[in-house]
Amino acid sequence: MAKKTKKRTHKEWTTALITELRRHSKAKTPVEKLQKLFKRTGPALRQKAVMLGIPLGHRLRRKKR
Repeated sequence: MAKKTKKRTHKEWTTALITELRRHSKAKTPVEKLQKLFKRTGPALRQKAVMLGIPLGHRLRRKKR
């Protein structure tokens, strides 16, 4: 008997979820925490952030010379 594969589901992004993602972007919340909050994968969150044009997660700071 063949092993069944798990069916993928697509969750729509509501305006409330997008505003919450923008809020977490400003707060620099780590992506690992966002994965649990939104119940989505890290790449899915990063892709949406790129589409919205916002940074996601912590940012590395460069030293000023």
